[in-house]
Amino acid sequence: MADPHIDVRYVANLARINLSDEEVTLYSTQLEDVMGYIEKLSEVDVEGIEPTAHAYELTNRVRRDIPVPGIPAEGFLQNTPDQANNQLRVPKVVDA
Repeated sequence: MADPHIDVRYVANLARINLSDEEVTLYSTQLEDVMGYIEKLSEVDVEGIEPTAHAYELTNRVRRDIPVPGIPAEGFLQNTPDQANNQLRVPKVVDA
């Protein structure tokens, strides 16, 4: 990176953000500091290190998918306000 300068006004315009002159100065300085740090990180020797997406391996912790019997229709339907043909009946929700 030869030029760590970022046009803060241009980026703010893209983001539809109005910035004062003081904010532009502040954010320019902060972004140039960040870009300088990134430049410093590029000096680190990473030869032989495999690229990763995370610092440590991620695994999903999920329970086993074991089928279990469901609620019988009679037990389920005894608490419903409206039913027909041994099924739960709900109001129509289609909006035209």
